[in-house]
Amino acid sequence: MNTLKLQKLLQSFFIEDIGDGDITCEAIFSPSDQGEAVFTAKQSGIIAGVELIKEGFHLIDPNVKVNLEKKDGDVLNPGDKIATVSGPVQSILTGERVILNLLQRMSGIATMTDKAVALLGSSHTRICDTRKTTPGMRMLEKYAVRAGGGYNHRFGLYDGVMLKDNHIAHAGSILDAVVKVREQVGHMVKVEVEIENKSQLLEAIEAGADVIMFDNCSPEVIKDWIPLVPAHIVTEASGGITLGTLHSFRDSGVDYISLGALTHSAGAIDISLDLLTERGTGNHEFITNASAANTAR
Repeated sequence: MNTLKLQKLLQSFFIEDIGDGDITCEAIFSPSDQGEAVFTAKQSGIIAGVELIKEGFHLIDPNVKVNLEKKDGDVLNPGDKIATVSGPVQSILTGERVILNLLQRMSGIATMTDKAVALLGSSHTRICDTRKTTPGMRMLEKYAVRAGGGYNHRFGLYDGVMLKDNHIAHAGSILDAVVKVREQVGHMVKVEVEIENKSQLLEAIEAGADVIMFDNCSPEVIKDWIPLVPAHIVTEASGGITLGTLHSFRDSGVDYISLGALTHSAGAIDISLDLLTERGTGNHEFITNASAANTAR
């Protein structure tokens, strides 16, 4: 993950939430009030985004110390400690919501990706994401896919060519579209062609596509057409594939299956931040609990 981009994202997220200041914390706590807090898993899943805890609190207040108990990709069980933070209470509470939101969202994506990989159960075919990400969150959501055992498709319109039906219709044919693209892009840029029938498949092969996507094709059709594709061309299946139908593509022979649901339909994993303070006898007492279910915040 690009640390500079991450810091810029976190800064914008904090500005959105904090505005001109955290009026609640500023009214209750003094800058000298110290505390310790624990990030805890409330349900099973795969963790993703633990570095955001460090980077986030460092932006809020460099005096907040973070100790990570889990690393990205680790399995979570209810009650597992993810990280502990200590320092000014005001800083911890001011940063908690943004950090929790991101951690829960990314862990939900990693968990769904892990489930997809397990359901497919293939030693050959890889699960990958799409560009169907939350605006502004693409780097984080695609990172979460990798943490869950998946792979990334292109990150945007700038790092790979994908010729879809509208491009091809305007260009006149798959061959014409590929020729026009090759005249413009460098030799490092891959060209993917979306196909829906056998004649388009043969044309994409003749045109010299680097990647061929079988769009809305059944696993039976893909299995029948795969032998026609030269070994150097990467194959991908997409469109209409759900977690419930993934297993049927296990033996189709395709190299990748791209699922938009990994990023647009993943639910959040419930993670809480429990803040502790020293009271009298030295025993720790819970004084607040901010979790996914705590919508009042």
